[in-house]
Order: sequence, then C-alpha cells, then structure tokens
Amino acid sequence: MRIIVTGGAGFIGSALVRHLVRDVGAEVLTLDKLTYAGNRDSLRSVDNLPNHRFVQADICDRSAVREVFDSFRPDRIYHLAAESHVDRSITGAGDFVQTNVVGTFTLLDAARTYWNGLDVAGRERFRFLHVSTDEVYGSLGETGLFSETTAYDPSSPYSASKAASDHLAIAWQRTYGLPVVVSNCSNNYGPYHFPEKLIPLIILNALHGKPLPVYGDGSNIRDWLYVEDHARALHLIADKGRLGEKYNVGGRNEVRNIDVVRRICALLDQMRPKGAPHDRLITFVRDRPGHDQRYAIDATKLETELGWKAQETFDTGIAKTVTWYLENEDWWRPLQTRYDGQRLGVLNETPKEVAR
Repeated sequence: MRIIVTGGAGFIGSALVRHLVRDVGAEVLTLDKLTYAGNRDSLRSVDNLPNHRFVQADICDRSAVREVFDSFRPDRIYHLAAESHVDRSITGAGDFVQTNVVGTFTLLDAARTYWNGLDVAGRERFRFLHVSTDEVYGSLGETGLFSETTAYDPSSPYSASKAASDHLAIAWQRTYGLPVVVSNCSNNYGPYHFPEKLIPLIILNALHGKPLPVYGDGSNIRDWLYVEDHARALHLIADKGRLGEKYNVGGRNEVRNIDVVRRICALLDQMRPKGAPHDRLITFVRDRPGHDQRYAIDATKLETELGWKAQETFDTGIAKTVTWYLENEDWWRPLQTRYDGQRLGVLNETPKEVAR
C-alpha cells in the first residue's frame, strides 16, 4: 500500500505517518510545505526507514503535486495539509483561504487526473481521505452532539475555510466519481503539538512560570481526542469507510477549558513540584472573537460501523502528554524561536466598534 500524507510534518499528520510507517507497514510519502507549524523533527523516528520518504512542496503548486503523484504512484491520499489555528485565521484569513480552499481544490483536481489514468484495478483500489474538523458545525448549546448530518454553521475564518474544503471534497465524489471519504474530528492533543494551541501552551508557560491565559471565563467546552487514537481512526476510515460518506471522530471527553488548565497544573504540581502551585499562574483574558461555546462529537457511526473506539480517556491522555513534554525539551525548545507564546488573533477594534 502506497500512501501520500499531505501535511505529514504537522501535529496530526506526523502521528498518522508514524502509525502508517511503523504499525501498518505502508509505504508513505510525506508531502509538506514546512510552514511554521511543520516540523521534520516530528518524523525523526521514521525518517530513516525504507518505507518512508519526504517531499517539501506546497499543495497549491499543481505541477509539484502532479510530479509527486506520477513518480510515487499512490494507492491513497490522506489529505491533512491545512492552516489550522483559529486565532491566526482572525487576523490572517487569506492564508487559510489559499491553503485550505485553493490547496484542497488543487489536490482534488490533480488526484482526479491521476485516478482517471489508472487501470481498472488501480481505480478500484484508490482512496482520497479528506480530514476536517468539527468546527465546521459551529457551536452547541448545553445539550446535543454533532452528528454527520448536522448542518454546517462555521464561526471563524478557519472553520469557514474547512467547511468550503469539505464541500469541495464531497462535490468531487458526487460529480466526478472520485473515491472520497471525509472525516471530522474533535480537538486533538498529545505529543508533538505546536505550542500555540491550548494544551502545549499551558504546559510550557507553566514550566517557565509565565501566565496561563484562559479566554473569557474558561467555560467553553471541547471534546478532547488523543492524537494517536485519531491516527488509528483515520486509517480505518480510509480503509473501510463507505465512499462519499462522512465519519465523525471524537474521544467522548468533554472538558471545560478551565478544567483542562487546572488538570495540567495539578499534574505539574506532582511532576515538577518546584513551581507549585501552578494554578496561581491562571490569568483570565479577553475572549476570542466568535468563540464557539461547546463542541461535542457523536462518534456512533464510526464506532458501530467500523469498530473504532478511543483507547485514551482524557485523564490518561493528558498525563501522557504532560510527561512527553517534560521528557522532550529537545523537540519544543527550538520552536520558541518561531512562537514565543504571545497572544494571537487580537483585533484592534473595541467590541462596540466591531458591533457597528
């Protein structure tokens, strides 16, 4: 099995590449532009293995994508390349439209050309997995879950760009017959997570005695999914999922943001007691514009139809994550030259001006 993973040097992508190369034994080509969040060091454990190769390229570059297709001759495309941080999308939406929308179109169209040129057996074997987010569904109230039939209602430039890419992927399946499957996941966490996101940011700020920023009152709820559980789900969806279908991936671990932060503080109090109590560093800051209140995934379709189940609870997964960051300073230390923990996505307008 020959698989191209776009965005394979990113957080979720690298977990998937490591799983495919080491556990599945597939031949994998990682295709990544290596933007600020792409990191070759996340692939260190597989970089020298004979069934992995790396190509630095932009998915918006059609000629580069076609060259990779023609030389590697993949059986599958697992598409994870994306701009993914909501805060960055607030002040830099253009990059998100370019990569997430135009890039996905470019990749889909190149995949269709390649697929049309395969023999009958190759066409039957081929799969295009489009990996997306639960943020396309918008925000939930106090009850209810996102299902595969939930109407799209994106709130941020990031989620709007991912919603557009989802629609493109499904349209390429319905219009051209390209064998596409789509997945939508809840918030991921775990090793190799770029430190602009909540969990690694809190861990590293706490280690350095810096303030632990919590948006608003910290009551926003996310359904947390350990990244290695997600990697297993993605390969299963591509392998066994029905063409043209969507599969939601969630860990069934709903936790308020403030409780995530407090749990990390409690773990660090045990593991690094010198800085305890770490919760003294919690600082409530002005809320993010358009901040969705609650996400929660109904993963019943994936669990019953394909037999997947998350192996990590939030308690077990967060303990593994904190331990990993404590033991892998050589991975995250160099990243602090790319991102020093400053707040992103802050608008200059006052709330009153925004309302007008």
